[in-house]
Amino acid sequence: MIPFSVLDLSPINKGSTAAQAFNNTKELAQLAEKLGYRRYWLAEHHNMAGIASAATSLVISHVAANTQSIRVGSGGIMLPNHSPLVIAEQFGTLESLYPGRIDLGLGRAPGSDQRTARALRRHMGGDTAENFPQDVQELQDYFAGPSDYQPLRAVPGAGLNVPIWLLGSSMFSAQLAAEMGLPFAFASHFAPGFMKSAVEIYRARFKPSAALQKPYVMLGLNVFAADTDREAVRLFSSLQQQFINLIRGTPGQLNPPVDDIADYWQPGEQTHVERSLACAVVGDRESVREGLQNFIDEMAPDELMITAQIYDHAARLYSFEIVAEVRDQLERSAVV
Repeated sequence: MIPFSVLDLSPINKGSTAAQAFNNTKELAQLAEKLGYRRYWLAEHHNMAGIASAATSLVISHVAANTQSIRVGSGGIMLPNHSPLVIAEQFGTLESLYPGRIDLGLGRAPGSDQRTARALRRHMGGDTAENFPQDVQELQDYFAGPSDYQPLRAVPGAGLNVPIWLLGSSMFSAQLAAEMGLPFAFASHFAPGFMKSAVEIYRARFKPSAALQKPYVMLGLNVFAADTDREAVRLFSSLQQQFINLIRGTPGQLNPPVDDIADYWQPGEQTHVERSLACAVVGDRESVREGLQNFIDEMAPDELMITAQIYDHAARLYSFEIVAEVRDQLERSAVV
């Protein structure tokens, strides 16, 4: 059976605080470690009232400090927002503090709107997504250590083994990951449109590297699990509301669930949200088991990255418990 991992945006619930979101993240990470999830990733977003993980490296350290063995990383760091040297130093620091446990997932989107991107980068000249391939190579060079080509030294960072992943929701990162021989994570949990094509291109064009000998694909999947289908559908409505609010240009904190999402969205919004969240498994244990098995059979990922923007913290923890139970059932079935 393939490994399951966790993607967390450290959601700030309506009426709550970032401090509470970080405590919830810690508790979910501790549970994920106990339940045998392989890695716990956090995502960089800015100027979003409902997401607390903007200072992603700091939150990674918070999680790693409060766990023992689970891999912790970024899903991802939006590299165009940063100097590659700074990221090498940050993740070199993390790897030095928590050796053998740190992943560095990289994305080329800003993780924000254009105004926020300008505030992050200070200028929009050469530091754009267009330079992403060169920035990834520069980052790799810092980890490799000084050379005639790259005389600067990342301290800490140089000589450390920090696995680099490329993240994407289109063909670009799939092609780049294949060319550079890096593992590839696709954001199918919110942008599934190019999932199949991107995975096919990545696998077909993959070139072995010192980092990776054969292609490795991780796919994002929303999974909302509860004791009944009805309750799971209700929990899912918080994520649906979040997407509707983004469409309306009114992003905010994560709303509590509603009994009927049809009362919240307009017809055009429904189509957009359903298309964006097509990769979602929502239901009780049996529904989740069937949904996970179908997704795995269809896409044959090497790993699944499970995410669930659930308003009630206890319900969120319970959802990941159910997913772990189902994972173990699928593994036993595969062995038989």
